[in-house]
Amino acid sequence: MAKRGGFPGGMMPGNMNNLMKQAQKMQRQMEENQKELEEKEFTAAAGGGAVEVTVSGKKEVLKVKLAEEVVDPDDIEMLEDLIVAATNEALRKMEEASAAVMSKLTGGLGGMGGGFPF
Repeated sequence: MAKRGGFPGGMMPGNMNNLMKQAQKMQRQMEENQKELEEKEFTAAAGGGAVEVTVSGKKEVLKVKLAEEVVDPDDIEMLEDLIVAATNEALRKMEEASAAVMSKLTGGLGGMGGGFPF
């Protein structure tokens, strides 16, 4: 019986090199996409537009815009709630954009190794 040399599972060195190159390319693309996302801004409103919050892709609040009529010294709680709601919605938009970019990049693999046949 002839002894089979090489890599387990019949993986050829050339295939391994191609796989590594593809992984490195994907890593560069992920880094580029992450940088692009960090530079984007995401805005959301609450209270029919009375409160508007803008966040960056770095999850930093950049701007809060308040309509004059929503600033009621007798109802600060409502204003606080509207700011929280608008901020959370802006962050959700940012996370959604991030997930969409990553899904596009990975081709819907899901988790690590999720789409590989081995």
